[in-house]
Amino acid sequence: MDSLKKTARIAGLLYLAVVLTGPFVLIYVPGKLFVTGDASATVANILAHQPLFRAYILVGLVSELFFVATVLALYQLLKGVSLPLAASMAILVLVDAPLAFLSLANQVATLAFVRGGEFLSVFDTPQRDALAMLLFNVDRQGTLVSEMFWGLWLLPLGLLVWRSGFLPRFLGVWLFVNGLAYMAISCTGLLSPEHLKLVSTIATPVLFGEVAFTFWLLIAGVRRRPATATAP
Repeated sequence: MDSLKKTARIAGLLYLAVVLTGPFVLIYVPGKLFVTGDASATVANILAHQPLFRAYILVGLVSELFFVATVLALYQLLKGVSLPLAASMAILVLVDAPLAFLSLANQVATLAFVRGGEFLSVFDTPQRDALAMLLFNVDRQGTLVSEMFWGLWLLPLGLLVWRSGFLPRFLGVWLFVNGLAYMAISCTGLLSPEHLKLVSTIATPVLFGEVAFTFWLLIAGVRRRPATATAP
């Protein structure tokens, strides 16, 4: 049990790093720099805040590395509950990781287009702005695809927590519903983007399941399994 407690604390600490860096990458920087449908304004914002955009790329890279480390720690914690479910959970995150790194490369290319350069002299300013906006839109669509995987990996995680016996069952249910919420956001953004804001608003309270799970691992850790009764 001591080893489980240690693994739970490590997983919670790694997960906390993901929870803390995620809003900066997904909410703060896009809200500050990107203007939907206005390439010139977006480019002007990026040029005026280049250190922030570079931090956006770097924090995104660090966050993804912490995410991969988190799922590997959770695999160690929960593989004894169900190896197939734990492996499915890890595989879904590892499949999504290349998409995340491709998105980061796309952001580096966006910065290159925005800043211009001699090799881009064949494009005039409006063309460069349009290409930068295209890369930004590709990045946004990539995030919607990644959200499907963010939801899918939480389904086996929720089942593992439910079955574990050393973590609260309500957290397993919450994580499972959290996963369904991510999947709903992803499907809406890809199939019916005009309703994305409404669905995201409705789903937001459910998305705190990961935060609750993180703090449970950090503060409470794992409970001792009930002792097996011996025959008289």
